[in-house]
Amino acid sequence: MERRIIYTVAALFAALVTFSCRQAPEEKHTSFETITLAPADLEIPYDFSAAIAGRNDVSIMPQTSGQLMTVCVAPGQKVRKGDKLFVIDSRKADQMLKAVQADLSAALAQCSSAELEYKSNKNLYEKKIVSEYMLNTSLNDYNRALAAVEQAKAALRNAQLNLDFCTITSPVDGVVGDINNNPGDQVSEMTLLTVISGNAEMKASFSIAENLLKELVEATGSLESLVAELPEASLILKGGTEYPYKGKVRHISGVVDKTTGSLTLEAFFPNPDGYLFSGIQGTVRLMSSYEDVLVAPVSSLVRVQDKAFVYKVKDNCAQSAVVEFAELGNGKDVALLSGVSEGDVIVASGAVNVYEGQQVVFPEESRNGKK
Repeated sequence: MERRIIYTVAALFAALVTFSCRQAPEEKHTSFETITLAPADLEIPYDFSAAIAGRNDVSIMPQTSGQLMTVCVAPGQKVRKGDKLFVIDSRKADQMLKAVQADLSAALAQCSSAELEYKSNKNLYEKKIVSEYMLNTSLNDYNRALAAVEQAKAALRNAQLNLDFCTITSPVDGVVGDINNNPGDQVSEMTLLTVISGNAEMKASFSIAENLLKELVEATGSLESLVAELPEASLILKGGTEYPYKGKVRHISGVVDKTTGSLTLEAFFPNPDGYLFSGIQGTVRLMSSYEDVLVAPVSSLVRVQDKAFVYKVKDNCAQSAVVEFAELGNGKDVALLSGVSEGDVIVASGAVNVYEGQQVVFPEESRNGKK
């Protein structure tokens, strides 16, 4: 009885194994997605982070010391060249002006007397009534009086200038920045009162890698040629909004930053509506045009350290090819600039999972139109 139970269990187990083998799914090979490279004309954007400032930003600092009496403007206020900004206590300067005016009057009177004395002695000397010594002495007195008048006039100009310095006006058209002092504060020549942003035209400063700039200069021949040939620049503001006016790169620094290995470029944008303000950040975009470029998805690239390669499909198997590429700015595609040719078939998706010589396309699937 026990032996029969054992045989029965063994038969059932064998039947289950046989059934299980019949139900096991067939192993299927799936081809990798591929594309055939074809040329296209493209414009590739190069984006650079930029700091925006007014082309004529001016730091407003007093040219005389004293108590700040009046603040005539407010932050963000538009001003014209010559508009009054601040007034410093002018009483001391006014008194100094009156004093030097009196000194000038005295010097003029002294000069007039010295002139009369000299002319009188000259007349007497010609009549041989006075000596040559007296003539020369009166001449010297007259010259000293003339010099005193000039000194008094210079002092008067300085006094007038100091009085004028008590009223601070805007040197440019622009927008007032932060006001750093209040009426009653003591200010001096080192006090920064505000900054006037000359915002009729805005400057966007950005950095470019030395090696990239070198390539561009070699392509154009010189820095001057590069500046002339660079395309119009676009300005992308935070949030992705594109500024409606185009700009132009005009200046390239001739000094490489030792820390970053980059040079500074300046692009200038018109600001007729006053939409741009000093201190904001943005992105300068320069478009580079390419003809007959081979475009591929980012997923076709495999990057190892400083190199990138794709897998060409030859006889249904993967063969790696080192390529040079350029970003297209959309986050999805790249332009393959070297290492591949028109008509090449490459692995378009999942290339990071492919190894050299691996079969990536299976003939039976290819015949069904799958790649």
